[in-house]
Amino acid sequence: MLRIDLRALAGKPVSTVVDVPADASLLEEAEVTLDTPLRVRGRLAESGPGRFYWQGTLECRVRGNCRRCLASVSTEIAAEVGALFAEDAGDDASMYPIPTSTDDMDLGPMVREELLLAVPPYLLCGEGCRGLCVRCGRDLNEGPCGCEPDPDPRWAALRALQDPGSNDER
Repeated sequence: MLRIDLRALAGKPVSTVVDVPADASLLEEAEVTLDTPLRVRGRLAESGPGRFYWQGTLECRVRGNCRRCLASVSTEIAAEVGALFAEDAGDDASMYPIPTSTDDMDLGPMVREELLLAVPPYLLCGEGCRGLCVRCGRDLNEGPCGCEPDPDPRWAALRALQDPGSNDER
């Protein structure tokens, strides 16, 4: 699906347009749920002997839960990607290795990695999300919960003076 025949290059770039289904095994075991197919568009060009440069975009919607209130959230992802593939990548983490003298190249690992980097680490349903009450668990976006707020510990000494049942002897 995300394989490119390197013989098709023949001195000119090769275009890539692929829609990866939301249930594709590409994102297996990743904590990302695609809401729409992943659109992969780009161009692969030779950049030297045994080296290839792919430049393109990844676009989709991902689904998750709001970090504050746990509501289901869908957000759009649009990432610009530039990736270098090389037969002699060695330990260089900035390059994706490809087997020597291969006829085709798999974009799958690069697409997976770049998509995971593009997804925000925490999803929010909105910047003004008030989250859940830490005591009763009510969604504070729907209104106040009625729980008494925690007393400010900085005023504890004054509250002790005010409380007639206090055993504080000075």
